Amino acid sequence: MLTQDQQRFLDENGYLRLPGFLSAAEVDEILAGLHEVESRWISEGREKARGIPIKYGKDLDGKAYVNRYAFASLYSDRLHRAVERFGELAQVFGAGFRFGEDEKDGMVVNHYVNLPGSRYKQLGWHTDGLRDLFLGQKLRPLWQVGLYLDDSPRQKGGLRLIPGTHKQGLGSMLFRKAYFVSHQADPHEVCIEALRGDLTIHDGRLWHRVARAEVTGEASRRRVAYLPFVEGPRRPKTEASPTPLYHYLQRVTG
Repeated sequence: MLTQDQQRFLDENGYLRLPGFLSAAEVDEILAGLHEVESRWISEGREKARGIPIKYGKDLDGKAYVNRYAFASLYSDRLHRAVERFGELAQVFGAGFRFGEDEKDGMVVNHYVNLPGSRYKQLGWHTDGLRDLFLGQKLRPLWQVGLYLDDSPRQKGGLRLIPGTHKQGLGSMLFRKAYFVSHQADPHEVCIEALRGDLTIHDGRLWHRVARAEVTGEASRRRVAYLPFVEGPRRPKTEASPTPLYHYLQRVTG
């Protein structure tokens, strides 16, 4: 599904951008599904999705909105239909990989708006491998497929990552940076700039962060959906699943 050059770039750097992967209609369908989930969660006063805390903020009009969704596609038939076809991407990552729709945090959607009322404007340096360690599990590869629902130029902040760090040893994964506390730019980081409808791939073992937008208000709005691709034993989450410790760490350091 990738050209040889794309596969080589992905293997060496741990990330890749595929422009124009989604049509305007497909992006609109995902946004419509998210609006349905958001309205339902707000009316219910829901605090968690399968054990994962839901982050809320105040939008431009002062009304509540969801800053961060978890397992979004499990709360909307419309979203489930919109993303289930992406399961075919598993073959890009190798034998045994699958779309973890009900694993990890499922379909995560980050909705950033740089406003005083937003609680979720940036995210410090981290790797997704820490999640496995907190859960007492073996470190396993995790690929994240990003679906860009808005244009995401550098001015909106966005994903920063350090290419090649998916090949690092355990010591570097644990101690290269202070997890979630450090927000300082790294001289080796790259900024993932993308347009509405683009698809990105990045290895969760990369050191990465989310930078705060340089602009405010509507000009800063940035929505990205992430689909996890995992391998190894299935570990589905349910409404009875406990909240992992690393989410409390994010709350303290965020």
